[in-house]
Amino acid sequence: MSSIIEGYNYDIFISYRQKDNKGDRWVSEFVEALKTELESTFKEEISVYFDINPHDGLLETHDVDASLKDKLKCLVFIPIISRTYCDPKSFAWDHEFKSFVEQASHDQFGLKVKLPNGNVANRVLSVRIHDLDNDDIKLCESLLGSALRGIEFIYKEPGVNRPITLKDNEEKNLNKTNYRNQINKVALAIKDIITAIAHPGQKAEGILKEVVNIKPEKARKFVPKTIVASVIILALIVLGYFFFTKIFKTSKQIEKSIAVLPFKNDSPNDSTTYFIDGVMEEILTDLQTIKDLRVISRTSVEQFRGPAKPTTPEIAKKLRINYVVEGSGQKYGNKFRLRVQLIRASKESHLWAKSYEKEIKDAKDIFSMQSEIAQSIAEELEAVITPQEKQLMEKTPTANLAAYEAYLQGIFYWRKFTQLDEEVALQYFEQAIKKDPKYALAYAGICNVWQLRSNASFASPSEAIPKETAALTKALELDSTRAEVYHSQAFYKTYILWDLKGAESSIKKAIALNPNFADAYLLYEEILIITGRMKEAMEQVEIALKLDPLNILCKTEYGLTLYFSRRYEDAITTFHEVLKMDPANQLALETLPGAFHQIRKQKEEMEAWKSFYSIIFKDFTNVFDEGYAKAGYIGALNLEADTLVAQSKTKNINPWEIALIYSCAGNKELALEMLERGYKEHDPNMVFMLYPVFDILRSEPRFQELARKLKVPYK
Repeated sequence: MSSIIEGYNYDIFISYRQKDNKGDRWVSEFVEALKTELESTFKEEISVYFDINPHDGLLETHDVDASLKDKLKCLVFIPIISRTYCDPKSFAWDHEFKSFVEQASHDQFGLKVKLPNGNVANRVLSVRIHDLDNDDIKLCESLLGSALRGIEFIYKEPGVNRPITLKDNEEKNLNKTNYRNQINKVALAIKDIITAIAHPGQKAEGILKEVVNIKPEKARKFVPKTIVASVIILALIVLGYFFFTKIFKTSKQIEKSIAVLPFKNDSPNDSTTYFIDGVMEEILTDLQTIKDLRVISRTSVEQFRGPAKPTTPEIAKKLRINYVVEGSGQKYGNKFRLRVQLIRASKESHLWAKSYEKEIKDAKDIFSMQSEIAQSIAEELEAVITPQEKQLMEKTPTANLAAYEAYLQGIFYWRKFTQLDEEVALQYFEQAIKKDPKYALAYAGICNVWQLRSNASFASPSEAIPKETAALTKALELDSTRAEVYHSQAFYKTYILWDLKGAESSIKKAIALNPNFADAYLLYEEILIITGRMKEAMEQVEIALKLDPLNILCKTEYGLTLYFSRRYEDAITTFHEVLKMDPANQLALETLPGAFHQIRKQKEEMEAWKSFYSIIFKDFTNVFDEGYAKAGYIGALNLEADTLVAQSKTKNINPWEIALIYSCAGNKELALEMLERGYKEHDPNMVFMLYPVFDILRSEPRFQELARKLKVPYK
């Protein structure tokens, strides 16, 4: 018997270990039940290859029959995966499972096919009859290049792990599965795969062709009424096809968008919150590596921490996602308990849940559990995981538990972005390195602390740059596969090396490694602003907003892009919205005066300057009011800038900041002097030469020379 697809010899190939069909002949019974089910599932006859004869030369204890290769040329491969099947030395594994994967990966349909509902299915449809060891699962997944999916036929009671049979009572089975239903699921899954292969998407012209081919007995019997009726029917068919196609596409193609909400800390005290948060974030990071998913970033989901959070449908509406992951954890000593569940947000229906309880001997125990959870969630959503993504998810950054916990504490404080918290974060990152000198992410953390200190004037470039350089160099040397490390490198190349071409290359690597990394898109947006590509910059910030919609930084960066795009009114509106939520937002406070300056609203500009310096530079003496009383708007700006120059001899302030004020005052000479000083002192902000308030300087040869040195546009 041949396949329903020309060129294939069978529709289904059943692969199994001979020892799994001894005794009660479970595999034979399964095949017979499946054949019966297939007869009531398909209109056409489906061919099944099942080698029941131990002497035909196809089993593991015999020579390979030359015809095996042809018999493997099938549409669906069903391995009966048992405790003994996952053995690379066995015939079934090496000559059937492995051979089919290699063969199907290169045939006309490929190993994975797209179903009519938009999901992707593997042509290997596993039937699992035992719970497997983790090593066996990993072996299967390494061959498939994706999570091991399939239909389970496992009967479980305490101390029992065997194949389910037709006689078993599903109420006694801990899995609550019914043999008859599982057979039906296999048949329906086969139908989905074969339908996707045989009918990859019927087009309207296919329907038209069928109608045209219905010929009348005699041409002369066609009268005008018949023609009109035929045309109407034909139009209705075509219209109906497009109408119903649109309906079904809308209802079936659900975006795989997901948010991992902050996990609840069930521990007796709050001192372990950092650990529970770290586990949640690692699961989130693992999911973010999967390109087939849209994963909301942590900053947005942090809005929903605590018992007063909105309902799941309300959260989904705010984040514009379809699925939510919730969890709760408890850490007591070296023991850790975690419960995780996946929820379909619109219906609040639970799709998957699992509890874990482990004694943590080293950090590998945590990372393996996090990877397992992320892959289980992706599997439930039928997301495609590439071999490269799987490898990244299963990578262990450190095996030292104390180093990992110190790193989590460092991240916890670094995210607060205050001068004092950055000091605490630095201490924890350094502690992590003492525990594990090969911990790449801890070095990246140190680099990030010094980058923030330098850009925010918490530290001078001369102090920060050598420490950034050393930390980043070590991080890259230890691990060049982490998106976070390439993000740090892109930041370093942008603001320290002023190497914008290299920075763009690095940030693209970060995005390739983590397609859901919102911060990477924001940094890419800044690189594009610096190089004058405003349309592309807007595209990147919009991606970031989609991935992190409630993150105030994304909204602020959106305002920055509007400002550099010279949409000043829109930028002002955006910055005011930001400051309502975050009154001390440095980027909004710093950019707002320049936006008012460009539309010549001097009163509003003056108030914006005063707010910026009174909030961000509290240690500086501000003299706007004194200067305004003596010489009005211009006098206020010049006196403030002069005062800052004097104070900068004993306190750190970036010269670029002072150049902005002189430029707004129309003081070209001193503005250029500050920019030249900024270049000499390696002020990280110098690359923003396209800042609109520098419009009055663009024709100046000194300004143009600085732009050439920085390799940035000045027009």
